[in-house]
Amino acid sequence: MRPITPAREYDIPSLAELNNQFVEQGLTLPRSEAFVQSHIDDYRVIRDDDGRIVGCVCIDDYSPSLAELVSLAVDPGHQGKGLGTALIAAAVELARKRDYPELFAVSFSDRLFLTCGFARVAVERYPEKKHRYDRVSDDEWTVGQKHCFAMQL
Repeated sequence: MRPITPAREYDIPSLAELNNQFVEQGLTLPRSEAFVQSHIDDYRVIRDDDGRIVGCVCIDDYSPSLAELVSLAVDPGHQGKGLGTALIAAAVELARKRDYPELFAVSFSDRLFLTCGFARVAVERYPEKKHRYDRVSDDEWTVGQKHCFAMQL
């Protein structure tokens, strides 16, 4: 596996494309290039041997005491190789480096987040998240069975 590195400005279109290929299935929220650009320093990526991004993750800041792990995506051709686990670890490391005391995520991937040391928590613990979802989609909470996970750092 190649190293996980910070994203670069020239990665913006590729990051939006990778993330958005999972939107129709309800696995990720849509990410515009403007969102990616505004969070470029918060993204970590894995590239294949040709330099193409095959996995990404982002930290979204809510406050000095809270951040969310978002935009976790792995190209379907590279899934099942531990890239998601490695990207989550990179996000946790970045959150710790930035001194966040807590990191949370909302996902269908229960086993993945539990394996990575997160605990399942009630999303009501994060009214900020509900407010952001309400701005994106009225039915975001009813699509499938997403769960909320948190890790104390």
